[in-house]
Amino acid sequence: MLTNSSGSGEPGDKKTGAVPDHIAIMMDGNGRWAVKRGLPRTAGHYAGMLAMKETIRTCNALGVKCLTLYAFSTENWKRPREEVQYLVHLPRLFFQDGIMEELMRSDIRIKCIGDLSGFPESIRQVIQNAIDRTSGNTGMVVHFAMNYGGRAELVQAIKACIRDTASMEDITEQSFPSYLYTKEWSEPDLVIRTSGERRLSNFLLWQSAKAELMFIDTLWPDFDENHLKRAILELEERRRRA
Repeated sequence: MLTNSSGSGEPGDKKTGAVPDHIAIMMDGNGRWAVKRGLPRTAGHYAGMLAMKETIRTCNALGVKCLTLYAFSTENWKRPREEVQYLVHLPRLFFQDGIMEELMRSDIRIKCIGDLSGFPESIRQVIQNAIDRTSGNTGMVVHFAMNYGGRAELVQAIKACIRDTASMEDITEQSFPSYLYTKEWSEPDLVIRTSGERRLSNFLLWQSAKAELMFIDTLWPDFDENHLKRAILELEERRRRA
């Protein structure tokens, strides 16, 4: 465990301060990673899945309480059919090879935000099984944003808020977040996007209002423990300068 070590300059030690409670990551650059290597784009998504597993392990070891991963956006449906089909079925690959046992041993809880209705029933069952099996875990929560779009989330939240509210004056910045997908958890302290792109791309638009944004040139499959630790240390530097 890296948590509570001292004097090493690692995130979470006494010298650098606590790790953020909530990290959100836009896992970008899988396709470009594959094209650079003369591989099909699906190979990049598989490599990205492996990087995602390692990031979950690292965040858990560091003591992060909540990790939100942008796994499939509402815009992803516009990609080539073969690539979309691979992405849609990727959860089946992720939740096999012993990963469920590892999640249980690590006390990690799986949640999903977004609209899964467009996914095949078999894939929805795979995801729901992971949610159900880990529902009693009390450690780090991993939110997979699946068929998620920030604007769509805000629209459904506004509709629900209006239905439940007797007076417009009752709708406030404090009450509104209870209608968002992430209502049970704190807003992200740190939002990371890999691959060099510098935009939010419809990700956690309300929740990221006060987050520190960090754009990293590294393509997602190459993102590793050291990149994450450096991002957390930079966050601590920003906080000290504030």
